Amino acid sequence: MSSETSTDRRPLPDGLHPDTLAVRTGLAPSQYGENSEALYLTSCFVQPDAATSARRFASEEDGYTYSRTSNPSVTAFEYRLAALEGAEAAIATASGMSAILLMGMGLLKSGDHVICSRSMFGSTLKLFGSEFAKFGVETTFVSQTDVAEWRAAVRPNTRLLFAETPTNPLTEVCDIAALADIAHGAGALLAVDNCFATPILQRPISLGADLVIHSGTKFLDGQGRVMAGAICGSRKLVDEVFAPLIRTAGMVLAPFNAWVVHKGLETLAVRVKAQSANALELARWLESHPAVDRVFYPGLPSHPQHALAMAQQGGVGGAVIAFAVKGEGIEQARARAFHVIDSTRVCSIATNLGDVKTLICHPASTSHGRLSEAQRQAAGVVQGLIRLAVGLEHVPDIQADLARGLDSCASVG
Repeated sequence: MSSETSTDRRPLPDGLHPDTLAVRTGLAPSQYGENSEALYLTSCFVQPDAATSARRFASEEDGYTYSRTSNPSVTAFEYRLAALEGAEAAIATASGMSAILLMGMGLLKSGDHVICSRSMFGSTLKLFGSEFAKFGVETTFVSQTDVAEWRAAVRPNTRLLFAETPTNPLTEVCDIAALADIAHGAGALLAVDNCFATPILQRPISLGADLVIHSGTKFLDGQGRVMAGAICGSRKLVDEVFAPLIRTAGMVLAPFNAWVVHKGLETLAVRVKAQSANALELARWLESHPAVDRVFYPGLPSHPQHALAMAQQGGVGGAVIAFAVKGEGIEQARARAFHVIDSTRVCSIATNLGDVKTLICHPASTSHGRLSEAQRQAAGVVQGLIRLAVGLEHVPDIQADLARGLDSCASVG
């Protein structure tokens, strides 16, 4: 489809701020002139004649044919997200993990080598460490923060470097520009999972990344309603590598889900900034609580990559906090973490993030539960660790909710 974007029937001017692009980028409206983008709930599209149909199916002419190939609601979301990330194009997928799968299937073949942070999301670790390995793709897992370790892992057959920053759940931050230099020096690509920071705080392509991965399920939607994913990158990669593959494999985003996330992008900046401000206040409070052993939050000066995070993320720490409760041994630490979580009455016990409702979870038994204890320890996901995805509630109410369990933690185990 054409990459021209507008909000009525006039092209948008160049140089608009991302906050404006998040509201205004999209397809032109229909003949009815709707101001809120239309939702196209259809699996197929009627063609004017057989010859036109043939040209469109052969990609010789623009036009919608079948929603596994493209759909106006999906296209509108892709345009808006690409504009926010400063990318030439984007391709939407059914979930964040399907976006990563699409990237791997499109770029890698048997005999290729990948370098990946060992601190990434548990399902990502499983996908690269186990599933891709079945097809002859080898992955070396390295320290998220040690640039020298990334450089030392490069081989002649290295095709991809993949990091998320900040990581889930420990909020470790990598130097995107440094990793881009390593990747490009090796003739490889750098992909960055930008789920935590979103393009509001961080635009990896401007720092040298080739691809940006999103789980639209998180902050892009913002209210925990639908599953969605996307890859942002060059027009050439999207059109020539990912689009033909997604049409065959069928990991497409449903039009309704695309429309929901498309509309969610309109409030992304407001939500992320407000949730990040709440998170900083909560992180400072948690750091002072006697039952807390350590707080992981890029906005705190105590964070090991605080200076880098502030430089890459526009001086904002984001809306996700991880903290470890004090405990002697694995069993006591786990019991105390469960006690804190189970004592909440306002926070939702759930493993999503980016919701306007504050969510609390135990990563070692949820997002990283399918890993071995050794893998979890290597990733720093200890049994006493709790992840808090901060929402828009009144901060003192969340403090009181956490204090209910933290204040009585010493009596557990």
